[in-house]
Amino acid sequence: MENEKVEYLINMINDMDIKDKLRLAICMSQSRWSGLIYNTRENYEKFDKMLKDVDEEYRTTLINFAKYKLVMFAMAKLMEMESSRG
Repeated sequence: MENEKVEYLINMINDMDIKDKLRLAICMSQSRWSGLIYNTRENYEKFDKMLKDVDEEYRTTLINFAKYKLVMFAMAKLMEMESSRG
């Protein structure tokens, strides 16, 4: 059952376009719930720069990530898996 959840999430992320993958990476690097243990500030800056290069809206306006339902759903699934581990 747990393997199916992980596989579902991996497939969901694989099917995202590059902008949503970068949005997810930014959300993950800003969230304590993501369980990331490496240099999140440095990675946030890299993802932020990459997204600015490919997404004019992100570059020019303040973005509300909540409007990206797929990204928020993936974050919720990641948080759910992280909380079930502990």
